[in-house]
Amino acid sequence: MKYAIDLKVPSSQEWLNAVMQDFDTFLQDHADCERKASAMATSLIAKYPDREKIIPEMIETAIEELEHFQEVFELMQSRGVPLNKEMKEDLYIKQLMPLTHGGTNESRFLSRLLMGSIVECRGCERFKMVSEAHEDPALKKFYKTLWTSEAKHGNIFVELALQYFEEETVYKRLHEMMEFEGEVVKNLPIKPALH
Repeated sequence: MKYAIDLKVPSSQEWLNAVMQDFDTFLQDHADCERKASAMATSLIAKYPDREKIIPEMIETAIEELEHFQEVFELMQSRGVPLNKEMKEDLYIKQLMPLTHGGTNESRFLSRLLMGSIVECRGCERFKMVSEAHEDPALKKFYKTLWTSEAKHGNIFVELALQYFEEETVYKRLHEMMEFEGEVVKNLPIKPALH
C-alpha cells in the first residue's frame, strides 16, 4: 500500500536556483527546520501520550531529525557558516497550521499526523532536487541520504493515522490537505530556504 499522496504542485526551478545561488543561507534554514522537526515529533508525544502506537515511531523520528541537525551543523562548521541567531518564522508552516485547528479532538489528531506527512513529503522532494543539482559529490550524497529519510518519515505519519482511522477517512483528508498545501507552495516567496 502507498502511504503518501504525490504532491499536487511541484517545487519550481526558481526556488532551486535561489537555493543554489545562496547555499549557506539555505543551510542555516535547513538546520532550523531539522530542530523544528525533532520538536514537532516530541510535541505529538506530549500532546497524545495515550496514543501509544505513535510513541515509538515519534521517538525514533525525533532522534533522526536531531541527528540530521547535527550533520547539517557539522557541514555548516566546515564551511564557516554560523547558526541563525534566532529561528525565523516559517511562513509555509504558519499557513498550513490552520489545517490542524477546529473540529473534534479526533479530527485534529488526524490532521496533525497528516501535516507531518505533508511537510516530510515536501522536504523529500526539495532535498532530492538539491541532491540532483549539486556538483559537490559529498553534498550530493548527503542530500540523497536526507531525501530517502524524509520519504520514510512521510510514510510513517500516514501509517500511524491508519492505525487509528479508516483508510477512506485518512486518504480523503490527506487529499484535501495536499490540495491546500499546493496552493500555499504556489504563493510562497522564492528564497534560499527549505520552505
